Amino acid sequence: MRTIPRILIVEDEPAIAELIAVNLRHNGFQPMWAIDAETAQRELDEILPDVILLDWMLPGESGLTLARKWRASARTKAVPILMLTARGDEADRVAGLDAGADDYIVKPFSPRELLARIRAVLRRRVPEASGGVVKMGDLQLDADTHRVNLADKPLKVGPTEFKLLHYLMRHPERVHSRGGLLDKVWGDHVYIEERTVDVHVKRLRESLGEAGNMIETVRGAGYRFTSNPSV
Repeated sequence: MRTIPRILIVEDEPAIAELIAVNLRHNGFQPMWAIDAETAQRELDEILPDVILLDWMLPGESGLTLARKWRASARTKAVPILMLTARGDEADRVAGLDAGADDYIVKPFSPRELLARIRAVLRRRVPEASGGVVKMGDLQLDADTHRVNLADKPLKVGPTEFKLLHYLMRHPERVHSRGGLLDKVWGDHVYIEERTVDVHVKRLRESLGEAGNMIETVRGAGYRFTSNPSV
């Protein structure tokens, strides 16, 4: 029996929530609606959705706060979160991605675009992954314990940046296009702007500190991870 994907809409404007819900139902999804953070948490406690559509501006806790909270929880950390917001500046996009959103959709958006992005996160293939320790120079990543050390000192690296670093360290000295990194780190068939990769590379470099220059920008091509960065 085919399971109907559940989509949790966390939106405090009834007209927007109803428009989204109608389009979801007509396209084979089962929408659930939460008007605020408290209601959303009750829905999640009862049954996990397949995707969360999360409005940034909510009464009480903001969408950013909720995204961070759900990403920190073992039960909800794997549920895809699509942030819905009228805030389209780059700084806001960075904040949304930093909070744990998988994608960022600026209002007003077309129902077709929203449906395409939902389908994209649902049909992603699981990116390649492996355990063990990878080391280059003084930089060491342990995939099993999810730790990164530089000269035996621990570094704080976010979950997406960790996956990105893991892939780059396992495929050093190659030039990786943004599209290729999206496929290998986020999963193929993603409907995410390639500029998202730039945001996470920037954050990864900042997290690596003095080792950040090991990730080189190859103009017009993408990025390369090297143990011998150019000065």
